[in-house]
Amino acid sequence: MRAGKMRGASAEALAGLGDTLGKGGTLADAAKTGEELFGVVRILRSDAALRRVLTDSSVDEEARTGLAETIFGKAVDDNTMKVLSDAASRRWTTSGDLPDALEQMAVLSTVRSAGKDGSQVGDELFAVRRMIDANPELRSALSDQTRSLEDRTGLLDGLLEGKTHDATMLLVREAVSRGQGTVGSVLERYLELTAEALDEAVATVHTARELSDAEQERLVAALSKQYGTDVQLHVVVDPGLVGGMRVQIGDDVIDGTVASRLDEARRKLAS
Repeated sequence: MRAGKMRGASAEALAGLGDTLGKGGTLADAAKTGEELFGVVRILRSDAALRRVLTDSSVDEEARTGLAETIFGKAVDDNTMKVLSDAASRRWTTSGDLPDALEQMAVLSTVRSAGKDGSQVGDELFAVRRMIDANPELRSALSDQTRSLEDRTGLLDGLLEGKTHDATMLLVREAVSRGQGTVGSVLERYLELTAEALDEAVATVHTARELSDAEQERLVAALSKQYGTDVQLHVVVDPGLVGGMRVQIGDDVIDGTVASRLDEARRKLAS
């Protein structure tokens, strides 16, 4: 798997963990592994001493994996423990990279647990992120650390329960409880990982009007050919663009909107 922003030893460790996680087992196994890994991540983020020991290369590898087995062995199943043992045996650039890498494994496993509905999970995460962005009161309530975690997760549970895939609900709850970054930024990262789990790229398309099914199909085909991978399309209708569209894939932005051309013309007139 891609190593994201990790560098050096951590990038190599993350790639190895992706191989260990694998794609075998049942969908139920993948769901359990994802949920358990999220639980482990919460513990590691709250216990700096444990993080340091498990990533300390001066400590014997067998001692590190033995410690992981002692602490987590009775709390998680064999599939999860295999990932944890492998993680403890590897070298990490910083101790904070360990929970970050395990979080990525948790997201990948959770998305894979959706099976053929994996793309649905991506679409639902995007819709939730858009809903939060469009609702300042909800966004403020979700980021209010004076409110209990149960209260904050309950806000979205009430809005989403029974309306999304189980995998989506788990990822949304984790985004709320993560405690690092805004809920929107965490969901954005989970969206990227969801596309990775599906071997796709995420294209966010801002357009002045709704695109027909045929137009979306042509756009997906063109982008897939250009980027050499399947593309998951998320369309945002923004009448303020007047016409045309803006497409963003990762750090690439293709801006063909009328609004951008008008802005460019104004800048040239003012210069």
